[in-house]
Amino acid sequence: MKVYSKALDKSIHIERIIGKITGETKGPTIVFFGGIHGNETAGVFALNEVLHKINPNQVNGVIYGISGNLKALNSNQRYIEEDLNRLWLNGNTKNTNKTKQLSNEKKEQEELNKILKTILEKESGPYYFIDLHTTSGKTLPFITINDALINRKFSKLFPVPIILGIEEFLDGPLLSYINQLGYVSLGFESGQHNDKSAVTNCEAFIYLSLVFSRVIDENKVLSYYQYYNQLKINAINNNQIFEVVYLHKIKEGDVFKIKKEVKSFQTICKGQVLAINNKINVISPFNAKLFMPLNQKKGKEGFFIIKKINPIFLKLSEILRRIRVDNLLIILPGVTWKDRKKGILQVNLKVAKYMVKPIFHLLGYRNKQYNNTSIFLFNRERVSKNKMYKNQPWYK
Repeated sequence: MKVYSKALDKSIHIERIIGKITGETKGPTIVFFGGIHGNETAGVFALNEVLHKINPNQVNGVIYGISGNLKALNSNQRYIEEDLNRLWLNGNTKNTNKTKQLSNEKKEQEELNKILKTILEKESGPYYFIDLHTTSGKTLPFITINDALINRKFSKLFPVPIILGIEEFLDGPLLSYINQLGYVSLGFESGQHNDKSAVTNCEAFIYLSLVFSRVIDENKVLSYYQYYNQLKINAINNNQIFEVVYLHKIKEGDVFKIKKEVKSFQTICKGQVLAINNKINVISPFNAKLFMPLNQKKGKEGFFIIKKINPIFLKLSEILRRIRVDNLLIILPGVTWKDRKKGILQVNLKVAKYMVKPIFHLLGYRNKQYNNTSIFLFNRERVSKNKMYKNQPWYK
């Protein structure tokens, strides 16, 4: 499959597996995805570059580089028929309508799911999954994670901002599915789609990930400090942790245009005009920071708004989760276990409005699914395979 990078003015030929390196000594398994969105080629080019330079003799464990939406990559489109990064609700790839042909993205998803299952069956842990992305607008490089402690601890090793809680606003991202399986999984947004720095930031992030996961020893990566400082500088020394508090959704048929002067991570004021949607001004409901404004035609998320999380609350949430305070939540009226093993609470909508959302966030619960009478809260801590990572230096 041929993929073109406008940033590099270069084309490469790739397969589904961009590269696989098996080290001579046992160790972790780290899996990188690139091009889950077909117009985000930086991760694919970075993986192709890095994986062809690594000496297997220096690898402890196994490294995979996997390309995402092949047909969309070939066409340089976000997707062909539907967003591949919104299809992973419970990892379901089955077509319930036998008479209807699978979409291109459902076929891509089936292939990726088979590879994922094969990796988990054949390789050994601890496992790390990293999804490389870019954004339509200018941005600092940053990490997005589902809010599990294993994700927080590993992500804090990188000198870039960390965004929590985006899973509460998106349905079916690949990483949410993998995190639901209990493994470390994070997304890295390296920059704007067609910037050269998006490619080099991805390369730096790949090398740092290999070092932090102990797949490659730090002294074997000659430019380790250069890569670290590159990300630190491009992130403008911002390694704070933020939480998504708002999403402006775009409906089918809407005409949406973000204001040219607003950028990702820009400080915004309550009442400030951020975009125009169907000729109506869209204003900010918060004093906060703008996050990932949409500057392309395809996409249903117009922009997000994020707020910095006080480190005291981060520490408190860690303590409360470790002692399983959430076991007491079912004492509250209208709160029952939907699936205790998977960490799913069911809350009656009549009483949910009286409950404080930040309390659930402290304990690791995020709103994800509704029916007519209830809201379901999902907890990543209860499914996290903490024992798998307990001997890793970053976990302590």
